[in-house]
Amino acid sequence: MDLLSRALRSVKPSPTLAIIAKAAELRAAGRDVIGLGAGEPDFDTPDHIKEAAIAAIRRGDTKYTKADGTPELKAAVIEKFKRENGLDYTPDQVIISNGGKHVIINALMSTINPGDEVLIPRPYWVSYPDMVIIAGGVPRFIDSTLESGLKVTPQALEAAITPKTKWLIFNSPSNPSGAAYSRDEIRALADVLVRHPHVYVMSDDMYEHITYGGFEFTTLAQVAPELYDRVLTMNGVSKAYAMTGWRIGYAGGPKTIVRTMAKLQSQTTSNPCSISQAAALEALSGPQDFIAERARAFEERRDLVVGMLNEADGITCPMPDGAFYVYPSIAGVIGKRTPEGKVIESDLDFSTFLLEHQSVAAVHGEAFGLSPHFRVSYATSVAILTEACTRIQKACAALS
Repeated sequence: MDLLSRALRSVKPSPTLAIIAKAAELRAAGRDVIGLGAGEPDFDTPDHIKEAAIAAIRRGDTKYTKADGTPELKAAVIEKFKRENGLDYTPDQVIISNGGKHVIINALMSTINPGDEVLIPRPYWVSYPDMVIIAGGVPRFIDSTLESGLKVTPQALEAAITPKTKWLIFNSPSNPSGAAYSRDEIRALADVLVRHPHVYVMSDDMYEHITYGGFEFTTLAQVAPELYDRVLTMNGVSKAYAMTGWRIGYAGGPKTIVRTMAKLQSQTTSNPCSISQAAALEALSGPQDFIAERARAFEERRDLVVGMLNEADGITCPMPDGAFYVYPSIAGVIGKRTPEGKVIESDLDFSTFLLEHQSVAAVHGEAFGLSPHFRVSYATSVAILTEACTRIQKACAALS
């Protein structure tokens, strides 16, 4: 008898967490390592949100809540969806979970049967395929290109759909590329989905508020109301409100799916942390002006990083419209040799070379499903980013 789950045998540890751990290990050994792997804002959680959590503790709000979230936080989520996205949900269409990951795995576990396929555009957030596998489904990938702006086309989506397709996971702005879909681009994808009524869509809007240059964020159910009953719109407080460690995600969508997710949650984790829910309530209901200020800071960093990386020999870095990542192509360094004579044959080789020779830790593109690339998170200071990009330029110049 096998001890370990067959499904989990093919699941890999998170590559982004692995690179963060490796960078920390090297720092502990005395190396001056710059880590560009973390997918979290370097800003602190705003004080008014912290104070709401402290007040909740002092009130004694430290007991169980409803398994799928407090009525107050659900009401705030409903108001957020209405105010910012033009979407109307009732409380039984909304769930509060322990972070965005929890929302996604709840949805997949609640709906996937063996053999069901889930479409995932490449490059993808590292956890999507493994969560599909854990749920018993089959991940299928849709490729993008630099020419398409690292976004999938309607033609590619149409070609990928089969009778076994259950979900499309749609992330805009994207982790890892920062690519963001315009209203017209979303409408074109929606036109394809309308023709395939068996396909549901998980719209991962986690980076909604981190966009640049006047880009107008829209979400799928907003652009295509006729798909409302087939779209689970998920979000959270981690990125916009710098609350990664508070672990609150939420979603609105079809009642049957959301109620099944709530049933699953009640039998696994029960409610999200009561204190974190109080903080999230304040985040969604309180002052919002700091979000745009922080986005402007991220935009300055984006411009710096894109400019400096495009000056590095062999690197081509697109200018993203959102999130706090860039996903440069390193096609121009493949086949070159390091000073020690090792050939750079893959983006993993390149990322290893960066870490060993210039003490810069970045995640290789293979982890995100599209090579040869690597991901840089610019959620750190201008000074650190300037030094990191200078080191990357030196690394590329050392190749021959």
